[in-house]
Amino acid sequence: MRLTEVTYGSAKAIEGYGPGFFRVAGHVLRGACLITPWDAGPWGGYDDTATPLSLVDRIDVLFVGTGSSIAPVPQAFRAALEGQGIGVEIMASPTAARTYNVLLGEGRRVAVALLPVG
Repeated sequence: MRLTEVTYGSAKAIEGYGPGFFRVAGHVLRGACLITPWDAGPWGGYDDTATPLSLVDRIDVLFVGTGSSIAPVPQAFRAALEGQGIGVEIMASPTAARTYNVLLGEGRRVAVALLPVG
């Protein structure tokens, strides 16, 4: 089997995570964070719709990592984003991080909002 190395160019890929942190493009982010191909920084959690809504017309889908396991997100959060044309996909944070990286490598218009794992 032939393996092909994935390259992300200048895009911000998730390199790892652990209890309470995510490592993105060589930097450690603590707590909840929002990662896009061009930036990575803190996210205020489900009460913070302004940060992901600032991505309207720049992304098609926001993956939401709900921590160590999949959990529902508040309907108001989902409705605010979907109402502006951003698809919302819910999954556990480790799965959301991996899915983001795969689609980032394909050049897709994606971002990920992650709650930390325990």
